[in-house]
Amino acid sequence: MKRIIIVGGGVIGLSIAFELMKKGCNVTLLEKGKLAGKASGAAAGMLGVHTETRGNPSMTSLAKESRDLFPALAEQLLNCSGIDIGLRQNGMIMPAMTGREQHLLQEEANSPQGMKEELRWLEERELRKMEPSLSRSFIGGLYIPRDGNLLAPRLSEALAISAATMGAVLHEGTEVNTLIMKGRSIIGVNTTRGPLYGDEVVVAGGAWSQHILRRVGIKLDAAPVKGECISVTPKEGFLNRTIVSDDVYLVPKADGTLTIGATEQVGSFSEDVAAESVSRLLAKACTIAPGIAAAAWGKAWAGTRPKTSSRLPFMGRVPDVEGLSLATGHYRNGILLAPITGVLMADLLSDKDCERRLGYEYTRQWDRNRGSTTSEVSR
Repeated sequence: MKRIIIVGGGVIGLSIAFELMKKGCNVTLLEKGKLAGKASGAAAGMLGVHTETRGNPSMTSLAKESRDLFPALAEQLLNCSGIDIGLRQNGMIMPAMTGREQHLLQEEANSPQGMKEELRWLEERELRKMEPSLSRSFIGGLYIPRDGNLLAPRLSEALAISAATMGAVLHEGTEVNTLIMKGRSIIGVNTTRGPLYGDEVVVAGGAWSQHILRRVGIKLDAAPVKGECISVTPKEGFLNRTIVSDDVYLVPKADGTLTIGATEQVGSFSEDVAAESVSRLLAKACTIAPGIAAAAWGKAWAGTRPKTSSRLPFMGRVPDVEGLSLATGHYRNGILLAPITGVLMADLLSDKDCERRLGYEYTRQWDRNRGSTTSEVSR
C-alpha cells in the first residue's frame, strides 16, 4: 500500500486525501494550524467558471470539468460525513450599467464559448424580473446559468470527515519544518511531531507552500494575495443568484447570508480586516443592490490566496526530484478546482497514467525545455 504524506490541510490537500483513500492508499495529512483554517475557510465559495477563467481556455476547460463534479461529490460527502455543503447551482449574473458594458457582455454571450455554456443576455425587463433587488441603473446583464456557489467551510469539513472515516490520518497543529532528502529523492518530512517517512510527499500548502519548498532549494514564482470579505443577512429572497461586477461580488448562501467580496492586497499574510475595506465593499455592494444597506450585519474576515504569475496552478511532480509533487497556486479558484485537483493528483500519485488529463499546461509549466511560456519553478 503506497504511503503518501500531504502537507497542507486546506481544501486542496483534503480533496487529494479523500480521492486517494478511494484508491486504497495510506494517507497522512499534516496541517500546521487547524484544517481549512486559512484561505479555504475564508473563501466565498463561488463556482464561477466563466467569471473566474475568462480569456484562459485551458483554465476554463479544467474549471468546467471540476464544476460538473460537484453534484456527485456533494452526494458522496453527505452520505459519508452527514454534512450538506450547501451546493446551489442557481446561476450568476454580470449586470451592465453602460452601453459599452452591454456590448462587451453581449459579445461574450454570442462567442463560441458563451454559446456552449448557454450564456444569455438579459434585457432590462428580464433582469428586473429575475433579480428585482438590483439597482435600477442596470440596463441588462449576462446570465450564466450553470455556475453557482456552496458553503466553503462545510466543503472542507465534509472532505476531512469523509477522508478520516475512510482511514486517512489527519494531524492538526503539526508543522513541517523540512523535507527529508536522500540524494535527489524526497523520502519524508521532519515535523514538530518528529520525522515521518513515505513513498510520496505532496505539498499543498497554498500561499505557504513556498516556505516549505525554499528549504530544499525550490523557488516558486508565486505571491500571497490577501482578500477581505464581509457578510450580511438581508431579507429572505433578497437575491437569488450570485451577482458579479468588475470589482465586487455578491453571493447569496444556502444559510440565508450574503457574502460580499473581495479586496486584494499582494504580498500580505495578515488576517486583519481594515475598516476602510469594509466601508468600500459595502459602498460598492449598495450601488449594485441598494437594499443591502438595511441588511443585518454579519462579520468580516480575511484569507491569503496563492497567485502564480501565469494564474495557472502548479499540479504535478517536481522535475528531477523523486517523490515530490505539488498542488498549489489555485489563487481565487481553490474551491472551484478542488474536486478535479483531487481526482487528477490521486490518479498521478496512485501510478495511474494521467499525462493526457494533466495536459492542460499545468504539468508543462514545470519544463522549460518544452517551450512553455509558464515556467515557474527554478532552483
